[in-house]
Parts: sequence; structure tokens; C-alpha cells
Amino acid sequence: MNDVNVDLMANGLASGVIANSILQNGNLNIGAMRPFIHTDGKPYISCYKGGDPKLPTSYQTVQISTNALLRRDEWKQLDDVLIDVGRTRLGGIQDLVDNNLVFNLNNAMGTTVLEWHDVNVEMDAVVSMDGITRSKNNRPVFGHNYLPIPIIHSDYEIGARELATSRNMGNGIDTADAAGAARAVLQKLENMLFTDIDYGFGEKDSRNRNKIYSYLNYPDRNQVSLTVAWDESGKTPAQILADITAMKAAAVAKFKFGPYMLYIPTVYEGILDEDYSIAGQSLMTTRERIMKIANIKAIKVVDTLPANNVLLVQMTTDNVRLVRGLALQNVEWKSEGGMVTNYKVMTIQVPQLRSDANGASGVVHLA
Repeated sequence: MNDVNVDLMANGLASGVIANSILQNGNLNIGAMRPFIHTDGKPYISCYKGGDPKLPTSYQTVQISTNALLRRDEWKQLDDVLIDVGRTRLGGIQDLVDNNLVFNLNNAMGTTVLEWHDVNVEMDAVVSMDGITRSKNNRPVFGHNYLPIPIIHSDYEIGARELATSRNMGNGIDTADAAGAARAVLQKLENMLFTDIDYGFGEKDSRNRNKIYSYLNYPDRNQVSLTVAWDESGKTPAQILADITAMKAAAVAKFKFGPYMLYIPTVYEGILDEDYSIAGQSLMTTRERIMKIANIKAIKVVDTLPANNVLLVQMTTDNVRLVRGLALQNVEWKSEGGMVTNYKVMTIQVPQLRSDANGASGVVHLA
């Protein structure tokens, strides 16, 4: 199992290897962290020179004085495996992407925190016959909040001897370790939504919201009591439906009207496939009955969601979004003064839960 690190920076301080490197050097140049051996046998890097970053013409190849280990086609093999792993659907994070709940950072390496505002304003409307009567002029009240922008990364190694042997035999580079590191990074990102772990660094605000929270520990989430676990003997499908109805009522009470995603732990999956009967007559499964509740888009099983925890989440940008700065990348990382070369899979992404200035949230937690 690959170890995964979450680096954070705030108030001139850093936690983690990459965060400290950014703090000391001012920035990290991804292109400079991917040196390759060109066809002439000399080391080069690819530098962005401006324009559309998706076009090859926006980059130029520059010779460097330091050594490189990999050829350009070997970097491509490593990158291809990240694309394959990235296609693995991770329920919660993929839901944010699929619902266009994404905020892209322009300068991810130079952004240590994201400042965002919530607003509280109640506007009055006036009914008049002449249209001249002035309505009450209310001033919006803005709240300032800060979200740490983490760097999530995992290390792997490429042995020079194994690489040379592979080249001599005409084989491709072994990408298994890169794939394992990528899966570990993506799982860490998914865990940021569904495990009771928060991430913070530096000072907190009065509401303690300047942290990275999950659905399970977000302070403004709406909590509903689960009196009887769904897998306990005697719990009926009608009672399960009542729990979900209560969850939706809690969201509506905060003026959060959907659309919603319903997340359940693995142990509850089979229960939803049981019959939902009325007057002793089986008409549908419990899952099908739940999907008849208005504005529930889908039911997702989340393996990392603890038992007896159910979530109802409104899929709108004012409630939750994915802050994305850097997609999965393979980079070369030197340590011990440049004596040791290893590799990292890294990304800059973080889920962000949001509320209005009154603390109203569209996250409902049944537990």
C-alpha cells in the first residue's frame, strides 16, 4: 500500500516536503520536474511559453545541465497509466465532476489558500400602483473564509538497473508502481469526503471553518438521528423510507431543495434490494421506492463510508464543489542533495463544503 502525504501551507508556514520546497523556492515548475533524455542523448525539459496550455505549440524544449533518467516515451508510458487509473470512478469526487461542481485555480502552485465569501442579505419587495415607492435598501453582509489548498502526493521508485535491463530487452517501462501511487492519491482524495478526518494548518476562524472538512464532520451539516440501524432485525423498508424522508425534510428546512445524491455504506446495499411491500403485496424494491422521492438523482454505495452513516447531499455549487488546480502528474523528485532520485504522483485538488452566512448547509448526515 502506497503512503500518501497531504502537504499544507498557511501564514508563511509549511507542512510537508513539497510544501516546504514551495515555501523556500517560491514556486514549483512542473516542467522542470520532468527531465527527459532526447534523441541526441542529452537531457532536456519542456517549458510552457504561453498560449493555450493544451496545444503542443505552447511549449518549447530546453536543454539542461543536470542529468535525466527517463526518455520522453517512458514519461508518456507513465502518464498513460495515470489516465487509465483516473478513469476509475470514485463515487463522491466523480459526482462533483459529473455535475459540473468544479472551480479551477489558475495558479495552483502559487495558491496556498482559497479565499471565499458567503453572503447574507434579505431583500424586501414593495407592491405599489405607481412604481415610485422605494423598497428597503439592504446592504449585503459578506463573510470571509479560507480553504487550505493541499498537495496530495505518493512516492514510487524506478531502479536504474531494472530500467537498463528493460531497455536492453526492448520492453516498456514497468508502470505498476506509478499506477499504485495514482490509486492511493485518488483514494485519499475520495476519503476527504467520506471519512471523519479533517485537514487544517494555521489559524482557524471563529466558526472553525478554515479547514478541509468531510461530509461526516462538517460543522454546518444537518444531523438526523438514526434510531434503528437499517441492518437490524425488525427494521422495515417503510422505516428506511421514513429516515430518508426526514433527511430531505432537514434539507428543505434550510431551503436546500436539491437535486440530491444519497450515499450509503456497503453494508446497506443489499438491504435496499429487498422488497418494498404494501399490504403484503410486493410492488418494487426499497431502492426503487426511494428513487420515487422527488429530486433524489441517484443512490451511491461508498465503501469507505462507516457503517450506519447515510448522507444526503445537495449537488449545487453553493453547497459543495471540487477546487482543482493540478491534475494527476508524474514528477521526478531529488532528495539528499540531489543524490537520490525518486518519483511522485501528485495532484492539487480538494473538495470544498460551503454554507451561507447563517450556516445553512445542504449536507444531511443520518447517524
